[in-house]
This record gives sequence, structure tokens and C-alpha cells, in this order.
Amino acid sequence: QVQLVESGGGLVQAGGSLRLSCVASGRTLYDMGWFRQAPGKEREFVAAMRFFGTSTYADSVKGRFTISRDNAKNMLFLQMNSLNTEDTAVYYCAASPRTISPSRPEYNYWGQGTQVTVSS
Repeated sequence: QVQLVESGGGLVQAGGSLRLSCVASGRTLYDMGWFRQAPGKEREFVAAMRFFGTSTYADSVKGRFTISRDNAKNMLFLQMNSLNTEDTAVYYCAASPRTISPSRPEYNYWGQGTQVTVSS
């Protein structure tokens, strides 16, 4: 079992930055990722990182978001720069035992989410 708790969301103006954090407890040798869900839309992949560092990003965030992790502290991060209103969503941390696929069913564990709101 893995428990995930996100933090770091908030309200920011367009062009600003936020850093999301996710702390994992339980079994932690997992690949991990970030997804987001905007109102009225499906949950979508943002970025993911293997335990040993390989990462992948959605095209919509490449060059603006950076995923990182601190395995010693069981933490995952998402640095979000140049935010725009389309980034407004609830951001979820997720863990997978085997993949950094952008497919939601590949992730077994999910956090409760943290709200990110970008104002124009």
C-alpha cells in the first residue's frame, strides 16, 4: 500500500510559478507522476518520473514544468513556471509499480489532490 499527500497548490497570477509536493508513505519503490483535472474535463497526464530518474511530460507543459523526486525523503515535486489560465486544475500525485505511462489505469495509488488556480 502507498499513501500519497499533495501540497503546494494555491492561487497565482498568469506568468507566475508554483511548486507542488507529494509525500509518499508505505511502500515507496514506485514510479510516480502528476495528473490534473480541470472542471468539466477528464483527468489528464502531466508528468512522471521513474524511481531512478527517467522522466516524461505532456506536450502542453514541456519547457514550463519540471518533475523531480527525493527518494530519500519519499517525495515527488512539480515545479510549474509560466503558468497560464489553462493550467487551472486539481493536481493529483499518483504511483505506479511499473511504468511512467500517461495512462491513468497504470497508476494504482492516488492522492486527494491540490487545487491550482491561475488568474488572468
